[in-house]
Amino acid sequence: MRVVRGRAGSVSADRDATRELLDEVGDSGEPVVRVWAPHRQIAFGRRDAREDGFAAATAAAHDHGFEPVERSVGGRAVAYDGETTLAFARITPHEDMRLGMDERYESLTTDVQRALRELGVDATRGEPANSFCPGQHSLQADGKLVGIAQRVTKGAAITSGICLVANHDELAAVLEDVYEALGVPFDPASVGSVANAGGPADPEVVREVLEVALVGDAGTTVEHLRET
Repeated sequence: MRVVRGRAGSVSADRDATRELLDEVGDSGEPVVRVWAPHRQIAFGRRDAREDGFAAATAAAHDHGFEPVERSVGGRAVAYDGETTLAFARITPHEDMRLGMDERYESLTTDVQRALRELGVDATRGEPANSFCPGQHSLQADGKLVGIAQRVTKGAAITSGICLVANHDELAAVLEDVYEALGVPFDPASVGSVANAGGPADPEVVREVLEVALVGDAGTTVEHLRET
């Protein structure tokens, strides 16, 4: 299994790096794990971009110092502070796009939940009402900590998510203004973090534990992306 660490030099370059990894797994059949802190941004989903308040929402993101970007998948806006908000992904090959989605969700959710327990956070499945980017595959402990999504392409699937390590007050503040502009229900009290739930506030500590959990027993080769 390939383990990819670090991030590329910009939001767009980093997203391109993940897309390239997805293509490479489809070609090679070798799975990839990546856990990293994306650049500071608000990542809007397709539904957000269709809302009448989208322009106001992007302006709100700018006002808080977050770069607004649009992602190609569904879901609602998520916030990365550039330091303590982690993204994680496990990219695996498949032979049939119609099979395996539930199993991949279950496997990744279980692994992330186990990692959080090792960090001292007893996270449960589900999310509070009116959470950011609401979905069926979330983990909570004194607020939503983790959201998980999946994308399947020819030959490979990426099951990925977001983990809020710390700084939940700032994230809740920017998301409150963004969701208000979009006209989407949101409760800032629903935002949690690993630190707020009794775990470590150091994103590198959390990153290392998540990476180990996602790799499991597989042998690894480690690669590094460089910011340039």
